[in-house]
This record gives sequence, structure tokens and C-alpha cells, in this order.
Amino acid sequence: MDQVYKIIGEELSIRTPQVAAVADLLEGGNTVPFISRYRKEVTGSLIDEVVAKVRDRLDEIAELNKRRGAILKSLTERDLLTTALQTAVNNALSLPLLEDIYLPHRPKRRTRAEIAREKGLEPLAQQLFDPKHQGALRPESFVSAEKEVSSVDDALAGARDIIAEWISEDGQVRAKLRDLFTRDAVAVSSVVKAKKEQGEKFADYFDRQEPVGRLAGHRLLAMLRGEREKILRLSFKPVEEKVISLLERRFVLGAAFAKTQLGLAVGEAYKRLLAPSLEMSYGQP
Repeated sequence: MDQVYKIIGEELSIRTPQVAAVADLLEGGNTVPFISRYRKEVTGSLIDEVVAKVRDRLDEIAELNKRRGAILKSLTERDLLTTALQTAVNNALSLPLLEDIYLPHRPKRRTRAEIAREKGLEPLAQQLFDPKHQGALRPESFVSAEKEVSSVDDALAGARDIIAEWISEDGQVRAKLRDLFTRDAVAVSSVVKAKKEQGEKFADYFDRQEPVGRLAGHRLLAMLRGEREKILRLSFKPVEEKVISLLERRFVLGAAFAKTQLGLAVGEAYKRLLAPSLEMSYGQP
């Protein structure tokens, strides 16, 4: 735990012994207000907000380590754990980053991209995706009644599904979008009308909008608790045009026809796969 306390201390610009003292007091069942008011001599006079941040970060790291263990077990059981992958998993300091590392290796349900692969459309996706191979594009050659690809449009749609999945699983892309999402998104919370009376403790969040980049951790956690208790509806709304523009600059390259298809794939990747995933990550540490 000493390493954990050191990490939290560096993140919050406080001393490691102060983190350890707060952890011990929390373990003993003491509340944040009690610790900040009556245990100043032990914590070095940490204020409520800092004590709450220590508590929240301890909870986050506990959940992170639990998930890390489950991921390592899954990768080991499926014989996928390489030295590089194990290092990346062990070094992840947040749950969203850990999930990004794991995403390409998760057991896949039968996605639209997987169905397209079963129809033999991955080579077409590769040709579209790589400008060096776009000259070989022959979408009509992938039309096949046997494989249930009834037209060129069907073939291109399947190829776009595969490309959209590639984009959504790109770790660097997810990191950049998460940063953009955090800086530009707005957290919007509203009360479920039928739960207004019983949810009075969440009254501050019945009708609230706040940029995610300025949203204090304790307020975010309160909003998430309200959502889990079905008192609040919660959403995070990024600036869609800015996100799409970023993705287009990276992926929409090459000849005009391919760029049209890649532009469609980018939109699909963001709206159907990336945006829901990034929004959901705010419900996790």
C-alpha cells in the first residue's frame, strides 16, 4: 500500500504519511467531516475536499486492482498474455485506460464487424483503410450470394463496419478522444420526475449543467450515485463536430471514393461505438 499512498500523495500534492493517516482513519469507520474537523493533528490539517479526494482515489485504486486481476486472469486463461501486454496492464493507473488496453483482447460477441468478417469483407476493409492499397479496390468482386453479400453497397457497408471497429479499438485514438471529451464535454443531469421527492439529497443535481473539465470529483461521484439510484438522468455531451474532425484528419485519407467511405466509417465509429463507450467511462474511476 505504500506505493499506492505515494501515488495518491503525488497526485494531490500532499505527503505520503498524510494519505496513510487518512486511509487508516477511513478504515476505522470515520467519516470525511469527522476526519477533517477532529483529526487535524493526525492528517496534518487536511481540509474536507482533500480528505474526500483521498477517499475517492483509494476506492478507485481498489476497483482498478480488482479489475486488473480479472483481466490478467482472462488473458492468461486464453493464452493471450504477452510480456508487453502484462506490463501495460500493470502500469495502467486508471480504469478507462485499463479497459482501453484490454479492449482489443476482450472476448468478442458477434458484432457487426464480426459478421462482415464472416462474409469475407476484411480484405475490402483493408484496401479502403490503407491509401497504398486503394488502387486495388474492386468492391464488386466481393458480391456473393453464397456469403449473403447481395450488392456493392452491402460489401461497402460491411467493410465500413470492420473499419469502424478498428478505429474504436485504437488505444491512441481513445486516449486523445478521452482528453478532448474531458476538456469539452458538458455533464448534464436532471431528475426523474417520479423520484423527485425521495431524491431530495440530490436536489443540487436536479437540473445541472457543468463542463466536465471543471467538474469536481465529489460532484461527479454524487451525480453518478444519483443515476445508480435511479433518481437522476445523466449524460455527457461532447462537441461532436470537433471529435469527428479529429478522426477525419487521422483516418480519411487517399482517393476520393475511399475517402467518402472512410468518412462514413469514421462517423459510424464515433456515434455507434466510441461516444457511448467514452460516455460510459465517466461512470467508472
